[in-house]
Amino acid sequence: MSAAIVVGSGPNGLAAALTLAERGVDVTVVEAADTLGGGTRTSELTLPGLLHDDCSAIHTMTAASPFIQSQPLADYGLRWRYPDIDAAHPFDDGSAASLHTSIADTAAQFDSRDGRTWEHVFEPLARRFDMLREDVFRPIVHVPRHPIALSAFGVQALLPATVMARKWRSERARALFMGVAAHVYYPLTRPASSSVGLMITAAGHRYGWPVAEGGSAAISAAMVARLADLGGKTETGVLVSSLKQLPLADVVLFDLAPRAVADIAGDALPSRVSRAYRHYRHGAAAFKIDIALDGDIPWTSPDCGRAGTVHVAGATEEIVAAEREVAAGRMPARPFVLVCQQYLADPTRSANGRNPIWAYAHVPHGYTGDATEAILEQIERFAPGFRDRVVNVHTRGPVALAEHNPNYVGGDIATGRNDPKQIVIRPRLAMDPYSTGVPGMFICSAATPPGVGAHGMCGHNAARSALRYLNRR
Repeated sequence: MSAAIVVGSGPNGLAAALTLAERGVDVTVVEAADTLGGGTRTSELTLPGLLHDDCSAIHTMTAASPFIQSQPLADYGLRWRYPDIDAAHPFDDGSAASLHTSIADTAAQFDSRDGRTWEHVFEPLARRFDMLREDVFRPIVHVPRHPIALSAFGVQALLPATVMARKWRSERARALFMGVAAHVYYPLTRPASSSVGLMITAAGHRYGWPVAEGGSAAISAAMVARLADLGGKTETGVLVSSLKQLPLADVVLFDLAPRAVADIAGDALPSRVSRAYRHYRHGAAAFKIDIALDGDIPWTSPDCGRAGTVHVAGATEEIVAAEREVAAGRMPARPFVLVCQQYLADPTRSANGRNPIWAYAHVPHGYTGDATEAILEQIERFAPGFRDRVVNVHTRGPVALAEHNPNYVGGDIATGRNDPKQIVIRPRLAMDPYSTGVPGMFICSAATPPGVGAHGMCGHNAARSALRYLNRR
């Protein structure tokens, strides 16, 4: 029997382990932290009984993942819960634009022209999403399985988000798209900044924007339980700093940022690979706050009070300006803020009339200031009286985020800058981006294709590369 070691227990590490274990490989996952799950952990950060997701919170791409769908995780307790409205985008006049799973319901809030445009853009992408994901969730260099669907997406994905947004005449429609596009963590005037907005919106129209009942930790818990049934093992509190610490194994997979892999592997890495990993670029950071709230957020717009996600960002020009400032290393006065109200779909997260609120702002890489007030002010702007309901606040800036999860270098929770070059070539230029150049050694983190998310596809793809290597031996 072949043996594998997976270093890191985030969703990609666990996906790699499951993929290998299903093929009869003896797998051990080692994790430096005391708890498994990486970006899919949940903690009582503010008050006893209130469940806050430590990082990953809304699971559009997870629910859409071919790997996640292939696993019987419901048998291990994973339950998806859906809010009434997927996402909302409030404006200063008290109104809001709403993103629904239904394309028709989303389009109906706009005038007839903008409604038709929304349908024209997203209906083909959502209808063909299951074909599209077969190509998008793989390395860029491959023979397309569905070239028509991929080319239709690619032409639009290469556009700057600001150009893509011009398809709509109304500010409501433009800002709704731009709020999703801002998940790219990159200036929205640059080429390919439409890609994430198009992909997430299309996935949402196909699969919704669910949360995991009981917190995101339920995803990793289900994966760990499934792995145990397949004979896989997990160990926590194991900090790997050198290859010499690892037991003998036929393959080793790292669910780590590239620089960490370079540090651990040292001289074992080919020099060209070591250089590439050490020059891998990390992007803008998050400043995360978790809030214990007495009751609900008093949004001016009722739709925001029904939405699992609220993009607290203002008009299109404000979003563009804020993301430009962050990319330039300057903290904007009004940052892009993302608020999640998971408890609306999953009441098990609340306790004693208090509700957990999850929020972060986009801030410069490595930012050492305190963005708490800026985040609270942005929410108060669209929900007057919000501050009066705040019972407790827990904060994690970029430094604390990196301490909590070393993959978040400089507070970059996306594990890599999403510029056009790095979207295509990550973590280095190679026919097999998961190979480290060392026989039997692979990287499987979100620094590899298809990138950030709790979808597990980076780990699944890397494990498939490892299996090909084992079959060649």
